[in-house]
Amino acid sequence: MQTGKNRVVGWLQWLLPGLGVKRWVFVAAIGLILLLNAVGRWLVAEGVSIHVNEMLDDIVDDYFSPAYLTLIFALVGIALIAVGSRQWLRALVRAAGRRGEGTVLETLRGMRLEQGYKIVAIGGGTGLSTLLRGLKRQTSNLTAVVTVSDDGGSSGRLQKELGVLPPGDIRNCLVALADDEALVTDLFKYRFSEGEGLSGHSFGNLFLAAMTGITGNFDTAVKESSRVLNTVGRVLPSTLDVVRLCAELYDGTIVEGESAIPLAQQPIRRVFFKPARVAPLDEVIEAIREADAIVLGPGSLYTSIAPNLLVDRIAEEIAASNAVKMYVCNVMTQPGETTGMTASGHLRALFEQSGKRVCDFAIVNDDPPQKLIDLYAQEGQVPVTVDADAMHALGVEVVEAPVISETNTVRHDPTKLANVVIETIDRAVAERATFVKPASAYRRGGVSRQPRDEAIGS
Repeated sequence: MQTGKNRVVGWLQWLLPGLGVKRWVFVAAIGLILLLNAVGRWLVAEGVSIHVNEMLDDIVDDYFSPAYLTLIFALVGIALIAVGSRQWLRALVRAAGRRGEGTVLETLRGMRLEQGYKIVAIGGGTGLSTLLRGLKRQTSNLTAVVTVSDDGGSSGRLQKELGVLPPGDIRNCLVALADDEALVTDLFKYRFSEGEGLSGHSFGNLFLAAMTGITGNFDTAVKESSRVLNTVGRVLPSTLDVVRLCAELYDGTIVEGESAIPLAQQPIRRVFFKPARVAPLDEVIEAIREADAIVLGPGSLYTSIAPNLLVDRIAEEIAASNAVKMYVCNVMTQPGETTGMTASGHLRALFEQSGKRVCDFAIVNDDPPQKLIDLYAQEGQVPVTVDADAMHALGVEVVEAPVISETNTVRHDPTKLANVVIETIDRAVAERATFVKPASAYRRGGVSRQPRDEAIGS
C-alpha cells in the first residue's frame, strides 16, 4: 500500500513547475494535434467523412484556402513535434548523463536550481540557517558568509583548547544546506551529555574540529565537510583570522567577548574587533562581486550580522555591488542587544556599524505573533516596531510581508521568507530592465536616494 502511494507521489512530482520537460511535451502535443488535423483535411479531400477540422475552418476560412491551410498545419505540426521531442529528449539525456545516485527527476530538479539567482546570505546564528533552509529550494547558487566570532559554549571551548575557529554557526549553515537535512540535523546537533572532555560538545562542532586537524586549514575543512554532506551551495567563514568581538556601550564601558555583550544589558554604541584589522576570505569578496542578490540577516544585529561587516572590504564591496541588496529585520527585540529598537533603529545601526549603505530593501514582518507574545514579554522581548516612514527616510524601500511561523518559538518561516526574498529580487530586476520605473523607485519617504555614505548620518 505504501509502495503504491510512494509511486503515485513520485509521478505527481513530474507536475512540479520548472523541470524543463513538460513545456516541450506540450509543444510536441500541439504539433501532433496540428499534424493530425492536416491528415484529417487530406482524408476529407479524398472523400473520407471526418469533421474534426470544421471548427477551425469557421475561424480561418476567410483568410486561407483549404489547400494552403492543410499545408501550413502539416508543416507547423511537424516542426513543433520535432522541436518539442528534441528538447524533451535533450532534457532527459542531459539529466541521465549527470545522474549519480539520484533519479532523473532529482537530477532535473537540480538542473533547475542551477539556473537560480546567485545569492550571498550574510549573518550567523539560527537566523541565517533558517533563510538558507528556504532558499535552497529556489536556487543552488548560494553562498553563506558566516561570522566566526562566537566565544561561548562548545564553539568557544574548541577555540580555546584546540585553536580552531568557532564552528557553531558554520555547522548550523552546513546542516541547513545538507541534502539529507533530517538525518544530518540529528547527527550534527547531537550534544554529548557526559564523558570527560566531551560533555557539552555537539558532534557537528567536533566533526569540523577534526576535519580542520586533518586538512590543516579551517576553510578547507568547511569545504570538505560540504562535500561529505552534499550541501546545496557553499558556506564560507567571513575571515580566517582569530578575532575577539568587543562592544562599546553608551556609558563608555567596553565589553569583550561575543557571549558577554548581551549580558551587559546596556545600549550598544558600537562593536569592534580585537585586533582591529581583519582580512576577508578571497572567495567572500569574489562571491559578493558576482552576486545577483545580497541578503543581510536575519540574526542578532550586533553579534551575528555586524561582525561580518567589520571584516576589511566586505562592507565596501557590498555597497559598491550592483546586486539587489536587502536586510531581513528581526521579528523580536533581543534583551541586552536591541531592547527598545525599532526597525529603523536596526537599519541605522547597520549603516553606522558598516560605514556604508549596505541595503536598498528591508524585509519586515507584518503579521505580529499572537500565541507566544506574553511568554516572550516575560523575557523582555517584544515585536520590533515597523516605522516605515523613518525607514524610507534612510533611503530604504520597505517590504512588508507575513514571514513568521509561531510554534514553540517565534521564528522566520523558511519557505515564506525565501519566497519574499525571491519576489523582491524579481521585482527589482524587472524595474531595472524597464525604461519606465514606478513612482516607488524614486520615492524614499520624501527624500531622494542619497549617495551611500550621505544617508548614513541622517
